[in-house]
Amino acid sequence: MRNILLLIVAASLASSACEMSTDARPRIETRRAVKGDIALALETTVVSARVRAGATLASMLRAHEIAAADAAAIAVQADLVFDLRKVRANQPYRLEITHTGQVRGFEYEIDGDRLLRVGRSPDDALVAKVLPIPKTRSIEVVTGRIDRARPSLSAALDAAGETIDLTLAIADIFGGEIDFSTELQPGDRFELTVEKEYRDDRVFAGYGPILAAEFDNAGRNVKAVRFTPEGGPPGYFDEHGVSMKRFFLASPLKFQPVVTSGFSRARLHPILREVRAHLGVDYRASAGAPVIAVADGTVVSAGTSGGSGRMVHLRHANGYESEYLHLSSMAVRAGEHVRQGELVGRVGSSGLATAAHLDYRLKKNGAFMNPVTAHRSMPRADPLSPSQMAAFILARDQAFERLAAASPVRLANNN
Repeated sequence: MRNILLLIVAASLASSACEMSTDARPRIETRRAVKGDIALALETTVVSARVRAGATLASMLRAHEIAAADAAAIAVQADLVFDLRKVRANQPYRLEITHTGQVRGFEYEIDGDRLLRVGRSPDDALVAKVLPIPKTRSIEVVTGRIDRARPSLSAALDAAGETIDLTLAIADIFGGEIDFSTELQPGDRFELTVEKEYRDDRVFAGYGPILAAEFDNAGRNVKAVRFTPEGGPPGYFDEHGVSMKRFFLASPLKFQPVVTSGFSRARLHPILREVRAHLGVDYRASAGAPVIAVADGTVVSAGTSGGSGRMVHLRHANGYESEYLHLSSMAVRAGEHVRQGELVGRVGSSGLATAAHLDYRLKKNGAFMNPVTAHRSMPRADPLSPSQMAAFILARDQAFERLAAASPVRLANNN
């Protein structure tokens, strides 16, 4: 099989078609061998570029006029440690070649954590390895404020120089306490400590966990700290050791949606132009935005339901049910069990709808109730056991002391 692959690659390399597009233009660096202060003959050229759409390893190598024997050997060796069908567009790669077309080294970034490296062994043979990308972690403080210029959590974090990933992480932690679509007010503020990862070139490489966070919202102060109970998974707890996870999330949309129509027993229907009960809350959101289960439950139905369009209906504990209407697509099937926060569908405008939005409905013992006001009476989780409290208090105090100090802490390289 490897012989066949070598022949296929060699044949592919014989083609003269060029696979390099202008939007994947390579960066070329030449290197000379130096002895003392005397530059000798040209030694190598280093090409840095990104994979173009539809390219393969063979076409990438062909574009740089790599010697056929080296290109075939790279493909065979790389295929031993990595599935070459998973080469993805726009991923960076680096190629070091001599003026004769011989390869000194090849690197392809598989993802944010792994690197495919092909290099020369002591006997000059090409050898492939998948290696971790070296990173350094740093504990940093992030602060933000809600105001007219930054009315949403994502806008406040964007102004602070952070990305959408941190927005989602904060929403996950405080989602049981704060409805980020309806309860944010000008003057609200937040601060947190979070692990950030950096490549050796100090390029930001992603977030680790949030360690502690504090959110001043509409006159109340909500705190959360990350703690791992003995024998259990890590989670977030308030300052009293009570889990931040409520029985129900405040919203089935993670952040930033706007309520366009509230719960009402008599509302003028925007399409039918007649007064009808509106037994849920309408959230304006982008088409395709993820819709998540507000609590653990079982899928009663997932399909088309008249004017409700594509709808998912969940049954939860204690007589509660939730419904998600006008979806563009559904991610669950009847009979499945879903966990709180799991994707159930995506925002759309199916059924009787004038634009993309989510109609979210909640029932208790068969009767519809206002989801916004009902959430405030939902039960909290049980606190940590007394045997865990001493360790929790120590971890809590250390975490919030660090947050108050607001000084970055460098951590060891993870290599």
